[in-house]
Amino acid sequence: MPFNYDHCCFACGKRNPDGLKLRFVQEDNIISTTFTPPEIYQGYPGILHGGITSTVFDEVMSQCLWAQGQAGFTARLEVRFRQNIPIQKPVKFEAWIVKQKGRLVDLESRALLENGKVAAEAKGRFMLIAEIHE
Repeated sequence: MPFNYDHCCFACGKRNPDGLKLRFVQEDNIISTTFTPPEIYQGYPGILHGGITSTVFDEVMSQCLWAQGQAGFTARLEVRFRQNIPIQKPVKFEAWIVKQKGRLVDLESRALLENGKVAAEAKGRFMLIAEIHE
């Protein structure tokens, strides 16, 4: 892929000292990451900030594209919060591709608590980066 990645992404970059440093695994067509949010990412006391939750959703969906040899930017992201996500407890985020039409790719994602309950869900639409895919 003719894409010069500099590893400074806030979500997954190894070289970003302030980043989340998320790591991903692939199982069939699902990409996932398990994230244990530290206290610095809380909103209300003991609860993960919704913006960080949205960031992880955005990244896990982006990584789903990357696993297919594609790169894209977020065109739309919709997050539905079902219950709070506690800090300092692992939460598993997973994502999968639902549909692709031309340069638009629709994905879905969910955040699972340790007990297996869905804490939040997301739908995203990504636009593939033309310079890479033409």
